[in-house]
Amino acid sequence: MPQFLVKSFKPRWPVRSAGLNFALAYGSVFVLSAGLFLSFIWWNTTGQIERRVEVAVQVDAHDLAQRAQRGGMAGLVRAIQDRLDHNVEDDALYLLVGPTGRRYAGNLPGWPTAVSGTDHFYELAIQRDSFRTRAKMHAYILPGGCGLIVGRDIHGRELVRHVLMDTLIWAWIMVSLLAAGGALVMRGIFRQVVGSIARTTAAVARGDLSRRMPLTGNETDSISQTVNEMLERIDRLMDGVRQVSNAIAHDLRTPITRARARLEEASVTATSEQALRSAVDRAVVDLDHVTSIFEALLRIAQLEAGTRRAAFTDLEVPPLLEGLAELYEASAEEASLRLKLRVDAVRPVHGDRHLLQQALANLLDNAIKFAPSGTDVVMHAGMVGNDVFIAVMDAGPGMSPDDMARASERFFRAEAARHTPGSGLGLSLVQAVVALHNGRMVLQDRKPGLGVTLYIPSLGGELVREGSIV
Repeated sequence: MPQFLVKSFKPRWPVRSAGLNFALAYGSVFVLSAGLFLSFIWWNTTGQIERRVEVAVQVDAHDLAQRAQRGGMAGLVRAIQDRLDHNVEDDALYLLVGPTGRRYAGNLPGWPTAVSGTDHFYELAIQRDSFRTRAKMHAYILPGGCGLIVGRDIHGRELVRHVLMDTLIWAWIMVSLLAAGGALVMRGIFRQVVGSIARTTAAVARGDLSRRMPLTGNETDSISQTVNEMLERIDRLMDGVRQVSNAIAHDLRTPITRARARLEEASVTATSEQALRSAVDRAVVDLDHVTSIFEALLRIAQLEAGTRRAAFTDLEVPPLLEGLAELYEASAEEASLRLKLRVDAVRPVHGDRHLLQQALANLLDNAIKFAPSGTDVVMHAGMVGNDVFIAVMDAGPGMSPDDMARASERFFRAEAARHTPGSGLGLSLVQAVVALHNGRMVLQDRKPGLGVTLYIPSLGGELVREGSIV
């Protein structure tokens, strides 16, 4: 046969089908477990029957031996005959022979040639009257050289074994059929889950980020919920990327356009070197603002990626806040504000001093920028459980609940801050710093004013008490 025909007729079995493999594994385990269980039932039941026959023979033989001791040979013969007369089930087997082989009592025609020892049971076929049957027997040597065989006809036991075997085989067949049906059901469930995931992810791949997996009310809902949460996060991230892209385009367009216009105007209208330098300086200021925005975005990205933990060390909170208070005291006085610092008993924290200073500096800048003249800007530190909290509070216009919910978004600016200088990245940077320290940021409307509280996990150790600085 030509080689291309051989290749074209190669069967393609779904050996890589996860659903089929899962169904086969489920069915195999189910059938194997059922087989082992039914085998144990068969082995235990037949073993119990065997042991009951052996115990009955041994007890019977012991009783006959005692009768022989009390009544001699004649008493033993009478006992055997009495047992045969009262054996309703007709399964008892006896044979008593003398030292010379003479038969004295019993229902066996003669001493079986296969019975040559007295140390174990024998199971063999015997002739009884007009039929052959199977028997289990044990031989004993009595005082005086007489031989005694005590046994049981096990034909009934064989029937029970065969019935039990047939029953278990049919039970195993039924279990196998149930296992096959269960495997098909499990395969269907598996394919349904995988198919739902495939359809949802395919829709997402085509750009439909609103698609979600349906919940069916069973155990597969945990997978659906996990996938839906992942898609929700992807949707939020994509929405954030779109918002950031729009915000970058909007916020960068103004300073770049202004710088270009000033340079273009200077190149046309400037009549002296001083006027040209002035235009260039103003354009540089606009471009520096653009550079600062990109630097802030880069810092936020680095913080969110967790790549700035190399400088983490154990920090005392009071000296950090005192340094910031001294640094911003002059700025607060220029804005006719009173900067107040209050530090309660606090534990050290594990973090980056420079990043924490930068985050708190952003909060102080915002507070000083928006607080009315003659009011207080308060920086307060203390303990809440195992967290150190650092709050910066002002008496400015505050923020609405909707604005506070979006305050940490990049380039977001509340309505009250629309006409003030800034890029809308300050609280985003603070949020990134706090997240890097495994903490959280909480905003609170103080009516009037806004309070921003940072919660950072503390280290163990003694509390350090510091006073208030006004």
